[in-house]
Amino acid sequence: DEVKDGVHTFASDTEAGVAVARSSTGAAEDAETADNAGASARALMRAIDLNLRPRDLLTREAFENAIALVMAIGGSTDAVLHLLAIAHAAEVPLSIDDFEAIRRKVPVLCDLKPAGRYMTTDFHRAGGVPQVLRLLLDHGLLHGDSRTISGRTLAETLAIIPGEPDPQQAVIRPWRDPVHSEGSVAVFRGNLAPGGAVAWIAGITSRSLTGPARIFDSEQAALAAILDHRIHAGDVIVIRGQGPQGGPGMCALMIVTSILVATGLGHQVGLITDGRVSSDPHSLVVGHITPEAAVGGPIALLQESDSITIDIDHQRLDVQLSEADLASRQAQWHQPAETAKPGAVLTKYAKLVSSASEGAVTR
Repeated sequence: DEVKDGVHTFASDTEAGVAVARSSTGAAEDAETADNAGASARALMRAIDLNLRPRDLLTREAFENAIALVMAIGGSTDAVLHLLAIAHAAEVPLSIDDFEAIRRKVPVLCDLKPAGRYMTTDFHRAGGVPQVLRLLLDHGLLHGDSRTISGRTLAETLAIIPGEPDPQQAVIRPWRDPVHSEGSVAVFRGNLAPGGAVAWIAGITSRSLTGPARIFDSEQAALAAILDHRIHAGDVIVIRGQGPQGGPGMCALMIVTSILVATGLGHQVGLITDGRVSSDPHSLVVGHITPEAAVGGPIALLQESDSITIDIDHQRLDVQLSEADLASRQAQWHQPAETAKPGAVLTKYAKLVSSASEGAVTR
């Protein structure tokens, strides 16, 4: 889910403070990439000389900068997990609500695939991450006094970057003409996701869908149903048991959205899951649903043909059941058997891991 036809959200995000400028988007065979390897080594040695430690860089302000960058480049949902987990390790308070608050302030400035027209190499030539950071800084959406791996502040690092993108390119838009008015990764709530869920909404044209639940406990089972023509326009595919505990490990559902598009169902069905899922501009997809099925979250209580609504504009994910109906099903729910062998590493992991809304960190 991180890689968007070559654009890697989290690699790009490191340039907000912990990696050298322009090191995340160059083509592998370019001489500049080798130069950046040397620059990275020199930056690391300089940081040692300055006694600059990870905790000096990983501040609350730095995480807010990173979130703003994710939104501006049209980044993917996995960035939520990564940043929450790193913030936890750095003992910095951060929640999914912080992502939503920043998303509403930050426009998508980059016309990048899969929803847009351009590739990573185009983005790099257009100015890359530093150009986007400069735009965010000049419009008050970055903490310019945050320290970077260079030992300088972010504002000092960006001082040499033009205030406006090159008008001869169309990859990075000027502030007055964004690709989308708000950021790419939205937090959803509802009676199916009381703990939150996330969706990539940049460029999604289908804004809502209400349809019958088609329930599967694995991606393979869902794929078989799609290829066997048992999924129809208007259905909402539910793939559950894929969360941090249920997987265990929260594996990425990498194939199902591509198959939906290939079979002509991309714009016609919905997909929800407690796992990770590849974002796609052609599909209504909501992932990272919490609480997950393995702990008895509402997604575990769904039955075939329940009516589910995915509402992009209101960021809602709901099943048309009353609280009493859900409570009755909850009382009859039984935790599924462990899929890993007793004593296995993943079995131990499942007992220790937190929810996706907390970064899927171990306790």
